[in-house]
Amino acid sequence: MRATLTALLTIVGLCAYAQNPLVGKSTAYPEKPLRFVVPFTPGSGVDIVARLLGQKLGESWNQSVVVDNRSGAGGTIGAEIVAKAVPDGYTILMGNLATHGINPNLYRRLPYDAVKDFAAITQVAEVTNVLVVHPSLQVKSIQDFIALAKAKPATINYGSGGSGSGAHLAAELFKSMAGINLVHVPYKGVGLAMNDLIGGQIQLMFSNLLSSLPHVRAGRLRALGVTTTKRSPAIPELPTIAEEGLRGYEATNWFGLLAPAGTPMQVITKLNAVIVKVLHLPEVKNRLSSQGAEPVGNAPEAFAAHIKSEIARWKTVITQAGITAD
Repeated sequence: MRATLTALLTIVGLCAYAQNPLVGKSTAYPEKPLRFVVPFTPGSGVDIVARLLGQKLGESWNQSVVVDNRSGAGGTIGAEIVAKAVPDGYTILMGNLATHGINPNLYRRLPYDAVKDFAAITQVAEVTNVLVVHPSLQVKSIQDFIALAKAKPATINYGSGGSGSGAHLAAELFKSMAGINLVHVPYKGVGLAMNDLIGGQIQLMFSNLLSSLPHVRAGRLRALGVTTTKRSPAIPELPTIAEEGLRGYEATNWFGLLAPAGTPMQVITKLNAVIVKVLHLPEVKNRLSSQGAEPVGNAPEAFAAHIKSEIARWKTVITQAGITAD
């Protein structure tokens, strides 16, 4: 009787194994190229970090990582693609503040649930934002700029990657705290806004330091202050906006990797372990830090909790400013 029961249980177990193609494959994962979906344009801060991680991850696993830029609707298009992808660990989202902090409060009919439709892997980095102006604007500091804006209300244009984007919210928070009136010019992508800022079509922008620092160093843009509570190691001579008189001002961007909900935990664990290892490589840490991005590399549970707290935080800012999506 005992032998018969043992045989029956063995057969049931083997059937369950055969019906679930993911079971037992964690040791072999990955067996094919991975796809990193970046919901923003090439050259954006999210894209820069994704390509760096993809390269190092490919080297660690001897498996290629394809970066797939799917920009549009403030990151919504790319995020939806991953939310609806097969949860096998081969389609990964490089999410950020917009996709998993702002958009849940901005869009009435968001095509994904930022919490329920994703499995958090790890927060990759925190990225300093910086207020940059075109050199033709005759200001050298935050206080200079505020004085000019008060003297010429509603005449200075600032760009962003769209209504409700991180740059837009950072500017609205700045406007509110400084008591000034600026004109918002939304673009269909951060790259387009940056191009017009460099060209002088708009006067300023809140941009992540990762993508704007090369232009600052080349003299194409002038940086006035960073949006974090502490100065950035990448440009320590630049004060924080809080230091310059707007005490309590903070608007930090962040990036993180997410898989579709339902991705096996053993795959999430394996992805987390290798990404955290990559983030601790000296060359990766130095490259990110030099460009204004501070590596994080936390546990999936910690990243999931961070997402929930960011959704709650930015709901207040969006509601008070009456911001809606285009």
